Amino acid sequence: QVQLVESGGGLVQPGGSLRLSCAASGLTLDYYAIGWFRQAPGKEREGVSCISSSDGTTYYADSVKGRFTISRDIAKNTVYLQMNSLKPEDTAVYYCAADRAGWGTLGPHEYDYWGQGTQVTVSS
Repeated sequence: QVQLVESGGGLVQPGGSLRLSCAASGLTLDYYAIGWFRQAPGKEREGVSCISSSDGTTYYADSVKGRFTISRDIAKNTVYLQMNSLKPEDTAVYYCAADRAGWGTLGPHEYDYWGQGTQVTVSS
């Protein structure tokens, strides 16, 4: 049974940093791409970043380029999202998801498994 568990969310001031973790079980990162998505109230879910299965190629939404970094620890079967220089508009529930196709995409409809989400609030 595949499970994805996010952690690391919280309240942070503008300009601050958070690191989100996505711990996977029931799958291995060698065969699944992992994406991070976010959804703010009243808005559609949007892709933030993803990492491909085979060679760890990374992709970022324009809104987070230069501020967020995705990485993975295959031994721990965990993917991270380091978020720096956070802005109030980054406030959302953040989800990680797994795509068995493995290519890596920011389109949420390509993903097969989802975590329960973790809240990130950027506010002074």
